[in-house]
Amino acid sequence: MSLFSALQVSASGLGAQRTRAEMLVENMANAETTRTPEGGPYKRKDVVFATQIQASPFSAVFQNELATGVTVDQIVEDNRDPEMRYQPGHPDANANGYVAFPRLNPAEEMVDLLNSSRSYQANVSAMTAVKDMLTHSIDLLK
Repeated sequence: MSLFSALQVSASGLGAQRTRAEMLVENMANAETTRTPEGGPYKRKDVVFATQIQASPFSAVFQNELATGVTVDQIVEDNRDPEMRYQPGHPDANANGYVAFPRLNPAEEMVDLLNSSRSYQANVSAMTAVKDMLTHSIDLLK
């Protein structure tokens, strides 16, 4: 794998983890949202990744190498039933006094966000290492 391909693989990981982090933050921000424009409580969203061939303008020059990166394949909504809480004074309470809240665990969302952040940082570190290798290669050619 060429160094340029390694950069593209890491860049695809950065983009995918950014999207994942955005969805996790959206989930946490809507943890108490009981009414959405679609009706009902907010539904938790998950990002599904898939592999993707990373072709570059340089791949033809460097032995026609193709590297496998990552892309966001889809964003799926959680279809579980909402969490019902007894709050008879709430404006969205049903006839029995129960309110439908999103079914998500803030602690689990934070752990996933930390995992996404660390994956993002790992890709940044890999790109930095490749950049350093390219810089040292150029210095050797001087």
